[in-house]
Amino acid sequence: MAASPSHLLVVLAVLLLCSTAIPMASSSTTTTVNVTSFGKAYTKVCDADRFAEMGLNMSAFPYCDASLPYADRVRDLIGWMTVEEKVGNLGDISHGAPRVGLPPYKWWSEALHGISSTGPTALFDDLHSKPGNHSGRATVNNATVFANVINSAASFNETLWKSIGQAVSTEARAMYNLGKGGLTYWSPNINVVRDPRWGRALETPGEDPFVAGRYAVNFVRGMQDIPGHDTGSGGDPSTRPIKTSACCKHYAAYDVDDWHNHTRFKFDARVSERDMAETFLRPFEMCVRDGDASSVMCSYNRVNGIPACADARLLSGTIRGDWQLHGYIVSDCDAIRVMTDNATWLNFTGAESSAASLRAGLDLDCAESWIEEKGRPLRDFLSEYSKAAVAQGKLRESDIDSALRNQYMTLMRLGYFDNIPRYASLNETDICTDKHRSLAHDGARQGIVLLKNDGNLLPLDPEKILAVAVHGPHARAPEKVMDGDYTGPPCRYVTPRQGISKHVKISHRANTTIYLGGINLHIEREGNDREDLLLPKNQTEEILHFAMASPNPIILVILSGGGIDVSFAHKHPKIGAILWAGYPGGEGGNAIADVIFGRYNPGGRLPLTWFKNKYIQQIPMTSMEFRPVPEKGYPGRTYKFYDGPEVLYPFGYGLSYTKFLYETSTDGTSVTLPATGGHCKGLSYKPSVATTPSCQAVDVAGHACTETVSFNISVINGGGRGGAHVVLLYTAPPPEVAQAPIKQVAAFRRVFVPATSTATVPFTLNVCKAFGIVERTAYTVVPSGVSKVLVENGDSSSSVSFPVKIDFSL
Repeated sequence: MAASPSHLLVVLAVLLLCSTAIPMASSSTTTTVNVTSFGKAYTKVCDADRFAEMGLNMSAFPYCDASLPYADRVRDLIGWMTVEEKVGNLGDISHGAPRVGLPPYKWWSEALHGISSTGPTALFDDLHSKPGNHSGRATVNNATVFANVINSAASFNETLWKSIGQAVSTEARAMYNLGKGGLTYWSPNINVVRDPRWGRALETPGEDPFVAGRYAVNFVRGMQDIPGHDTGSGGDPSTRPIKTSACCKHYAAYDVDDWHNHTRFKFDARVSERDMAETFLRPFEMCVRDGDASSVMCSYNRVNGIPACADARLLSGTIRGDWQLHGYIVSDCDAIRVMTDNATWLNFTGAESSAASLRAGLDLDCAESWIEEKGRPLRDFLSEYSKAAVAQGKLRESDIDSALRNQYMTLMRLGYFDNIPRYASLNETDICTDKHRSLAHDGARQGIVLLKNDGNLLPLDPEKILAVAVHGPHARAPEKVMDGDYTGPPCRYVTPRQGISKHVKISHRANTTIYLGGINLHIEREGNDREDLLLPKNQTEEILHFAMASPNPIILVILSGGGIDVSFAHKHPKIGAILWAGYPGGEGGNAIADVIFGRYNPGGRLPLTWFKNKYIQQIPMTSMEFRPVPEKGYPGRTYKFYDGPEVLYPFGYGLSYTKFLYETSTDGTSVTLPATGGHCKGLSYKPSVATTPSCQAVDVAGHACTETVSFNISVINGGGRGGAHVVLLYTAPPPEVAQAPIKQVAAFRRVFVPATSTATVPFTLNVCKAFGIVERTAYTVVPSGVSKVLVENGDSSSSVSFPVKIDFSL
């Protein structure tokens, strides 16, 4: 179908008025997202000078009329486009429509923990080449590299998460203004870490779906929110202006990369409806509903036989229908080709896979278009095959229009067409600022977890211990060890050895030894799951050697994303202290040294259970069940369901240089909820339960859910050193309910408590959200009976709990 007759008349009139022919610029002539073929950078599409350069009169195109509603402008823009032009904008390097003034746009940018050079859009200049400057107004060699997400998650600090998002989005807008970056970022990764072997644990907020969801909400709000713009025009959230666009990925049930020849490209995640609702979907629902994310990325894998990127129930039904996404849905990179060539789903052709994905609700294809062949980008799958799908009658042009509508509404909100004045002046001076580097430094410190500290070996006093010996493969760690994955060049890079040397002299003859070991991206990364949970054998041997040779107990610092079985070190009397530093980013060396030498009191808590290595013999990675499977001998997954042998370090574990205790004046409370219309849900009870209440549970979806439980927790610092402490609060369902979680995180707060002082931390829990559980029918219900609130210290030395009795009025 061609463009409408009225639009063709306007184009003809423009041609008659303009003496210059309309240039048919291709995307290959554009080196950045907003530099024209004439070499001039523009920060908005609707710039009259830019149109004039192309021989066009901007006023002839209503999509550039800023007085019109976004929806009308987008409708006009799409109306100008031919089918060929439409399909050319379905991939991550969209071709635009130069004939009507729309330039190409590069969608693919990453900002997992700072602006990343992954993908085609962010263009960092090379310090070592001449001239070394991509087209644009200024040279940009670096950006702030924050600690990896698993580190930030260990802080359990929502304020930190949002602040990192705000800093990253500021640097992103600056890069865009300079012609060196885009506005759409495919971060964060909020997949729950179901299995300790998963190679991408470092990219995620850990194993708890509520924590992952709260991370998503805060990081996305930091990336997107503009002060004073809580809603869009007329209260329409689909028109709310946003600073940059964030994307929650990978949806859904994605957590196998490559394990014993089970690859993410062919893996079929067989998941129960309960596990989907309870774990896999919950962070994404929070990301979309509470974070108002403007994008979701669907994953490579199949879910119960259907590729995630072609599942209409998951995409159109759930994301857009149930959760009301205000934005676009993008495929993981090459996922449409993967379902055709790797998964060979239903033996679909390229046209059939493209049609199925667009009909299911996909809006954009991240594909191989960023890889060049003979000087020209390879075409993405949707652009290659969607036109054929229309010609073959497998796809309607209106399906393509729907996808483009979601894309361009997002770009309108970003100011891509009109700019956002408050960010127009951001430039190279807003990247790698002292404030951002300080935030990266502090964030890395907040995420460090103290796992062992026998005899209060740490912190070391640099005035008494004048020299230390530093050993281990990560002492002089190259950038990829400290920075992890999805990263750009850091503002500066401080190794652990450099950080330590700022405090004391480094000498092989010193009586105190610090060993920096762990794993790296050769062992855990995207596309590679772990074979075991152990340190490399040579490191274990080295650590034991230095421990025995040292006159004093040594300090072990572990760099890793996932947990490592260091049972040998935890039990060894000559290994006095163990720190987990994750992958702490560009400022990581300073952060590690600050903790070791007492400039910072560690307050991090593990966002992952650290299992012992025998766990990998107990359950295959491909088993998707969270609950124990007794007939197969599977012990269950994550702290919520694991019932096997003792773990090395439990979820939420973490020590401090001081001692924290809890108190609460609450000894219990009761709540009565109305069972609307007398509608009660059933529960599964343990066989030993003889009698059950007449109303066993109520469905959360059919309830107003306004009831709350409020209380205070007093955090007492009983030591002589101030420090941050994470108050981690769980709820436990009535013990008679079968197959319920052992406990689940309901809230958390990070507070600073001065030495010998007390901090009072108030909590108000929504009864439905905090005490709701997912029944086997996949309903979320509030169970009748006595649930419990638990507050557990990171070192298990102090905890408080009290009952909450829940009844229903019929």
